[in-house]
Amino acid sequence: MARTSKRLIASYILDWIIILAIAAIGAGFWKVTPNHRPFTLVDPSISFPYVEHEKISTAVLAVLSLLFPAITIFIVAMLFVPGPSVPAGTPKSMIWRRKLWEWNTGWLGLGLTLALSFFLTQGMKNLFGKPRPDLLSRCDPDYEHQADYALGGYPQVLNGLYLVSSTICRQKDKGRLNDGFSSFPSGHSSYSWAGLFYLALYLASKFSITIPYLLPFSYNPNPAPTFSTKTTRPSSSSPSLPPPAQPGNDPQTPHRSQSAAPPTYLLILPLIPLCLAIYISSTRYSDFRHHGFDILFGSLMGIFISWFSFRMYHLPIRRGGGWAWGPRSEGRAFGTGVGLGGYRVAERKKDDDHRHQGDLEWGKSTTSQGTSGECVDAPNGVAVPETSARQQQPV
Repeated sequence: MARTSKRLIASYILDWIIILAIAAIGAGFWKVTPNHRPFTLVDPSISFPYVEHEKISTAVLAVLSLLFPAITIFIVAMLFVPGPSVPAGTPKSMIWRRKLWEWNTGWLGLGLTLALSFFLTQGMKNLFGKPRPDLLSRCDPDYEHQADYALGGYPQVLNGLYLVSSTICRQKDKGRLNDGFSSFPSGHSSYSWAGLFYLALYLASKFSITIPYLLPFSYNPNPAPTFSTKTTRPSSSSPSLPPPAQPGNDPQTPHRSQSAAPPTYLLILPLIPLCLAIYISSTRYSDFRHHGFDILFGSLMGIFISWFSFRMYHLPIRRGGGWAWGPRSEGRAFGTGVGLGGYRVAERKKDDDHRHQGDLEWGKSTTSQGTSGECVDAPNGVAVPETSARQQQPV
C-alpha cells in the first residue's frame, strides 16, 4: 500500500492552520469596541428590559454548535464508514484510511463553516454597531441633560426628540454597554445555523436522506478524450460499446422504478440539528437580544456558509453516495496553474490499492471482467464499474 506523501499531509495541515487563523481573527474582532450608532431615547424598539440569564449562553452555544456536531461526525465516520459496500477480504488498513479521511473532511468542513461564520459575524457587528432591543436598559441614560448629547433630530418640531450619542449612558460596565451595540447580525443565529445545518447536510449525505429524483442525463462509460492526436478505427474483432441511452428512450426501466423515498424515520437525523438551530435563534428574540431582521439575516448567512463549506469537501447529496471528495494530488497539493483544471489528477492505477478503493466506493469486485464489475473511467477520472455506469442511464 502506497504511503501518503509528506507534501500532501503538509498541505492539509496548512488548511487547518488557516481555518484556526480565521477563527482567531474573529476572536480578535470580539475584543474590538464596535461603532456606536446614535439613537433616540423614545425609540420603543430599543426599550426592552435587559435579561440577566440568557436561555442559551455562549458556552452552551459552543457545545451545541461545535462540540455536538464534531462528536456526531466522529461517531458516524468510525461506525458507518465505509459501510456495507465493502467486500469480504478488503484490507483493514484500506478501511481505516477511508475512515480517517472521512473524519478529516467532516471536521474540515465543520471547522471552515464555524470559522467563517465567527469571522464574518464579529466583523459585521463592529462595522454596523446597531443597538440591541435592550440598549436603553443597558445604557442608563441621563434623561435630564439629553440636549447636551444631541447629535441631530427635530426637537422644535417633535417635542424634544433628540438623536443622542452613547456618551449619554451612565453605565459603568463598558463591556455590557459595548455589547449593546452588537445587534446586527445575530451571532447565535449565524453560528448555530452554520454548525447545525452543516451537520444536517452531513447526516443527509451519509444516510442518503434526499427527495427521490430522476437521473437528469445518461452516462457515457467511454467518453472521448479532450484532445485527440491519433485517430483509431474500431476493430471488427472487438465489440463496440452501444451508444448511450437518451432520457425517455430506455424501455427497460420505468420512471417510477428509478428511485424511491427513504424511510421516514431517517428524517429524524437531520431534523434534530435543524430544530436545535431554530430554537437557538428564537431565544435571541425572546431574550430581547436581537431584532427580527438580525436573526433572519444571521440564520441565512449561517445556512449559506454551511452549504458552501459542505460542498467544498463533500460530493452532492443526491449523486455522491455519501462520500467526501478525495484528497488533492501530490503535485497540486499547494496550488495549480491556469489552464490545469482542478486539484485532482485522474490517473489509472493497476495496483491492489486502486482496486480496493473501487471496492470501497462501489461495492463491486474489480478483479473480474465485463459485466461482473469491470472499471471504466468517468469524465472526472473516478473509476466507475461498467455495470454501475449502465445502471445510471435513465429512461
